[in-house]
Amino acid sequence: MMRRVALRLARDLDAFAFPQVCPGCGAPAEPARLLCAACRAAIPRLPVALCARCLGRGREPVGCVSHPSHVVWAAWVYDERAACVVHALKYGGRPALASALGEVLAAALPAAARPDLVLEVPLHPTRRRERGYNQAAMLADAAAERLGVPRLSAALIRVRGTAPQARLDPLSRRANVAGAFRVRQPAALRGRSVLIVDDVVTTGATLEACLDALAVAGARPAGLALAWAQ
Repeated sequence: MMRRVALRLARDLDAFAFPQVCPGCGAPAEPARLLCAACRAAIPRLPVALCARCLGRGREPVGCVSHPSHVVWAAWVYDERAACVVHALKYGGRPALASALGEVLAAALPAAARPDLVLEVPLHPTRRRERGYNQAAMLADAAAERLGVPRLSAALIRVRGTAPQARLDPLSRRANVAGAFRVRQPAALRGRSVLIVDDVVTTGATLEACLDALAVAGARPAGLALAWAQ
């Protein structure tokens, strides 16, 4: 309840503090969505699943049937319009944008992939304090609400700090997050289909590490991201 109130207040603050101009084209836009309808519709969609394990190893990530526990769905293909949304959500102090993105995330997930539970990619507590919120958690909230499935917070935890992935090459990214995640209560996830949500998948290293930890705990995991940065 308190989370919903906080999100509503944040949306109201957005509407007051930010100009209603689309950063993609300059047309009028709702602050809660950032982009105008035309720019949102122009962002390329990704209608197929990716394999986080193949992606992380530089192999073709589309069409893999060898790693069923590493399937990742992404709503958008990352372009300059998607970048505006992700940057505002992640670094621009616009957490209220996550609410409207729930419909985008839910639309990317096939009906057959509807999970039992939704989780978020966790931030280390230090990074969480610096940013003030975890954008992946807010996207997970929005996706779970839209899908109508339970949301389980903090079931997966980050057990050590890691360097920012954006500064690393693909091999270093995998090493950076290897063993960085642990399931807090494996019994709560065992045998259940679990969807873990993040903002952007690039090399797949972070989601691969999270999916590995969930699979070891006995869950049937899959990933969902707002965008794939090829």
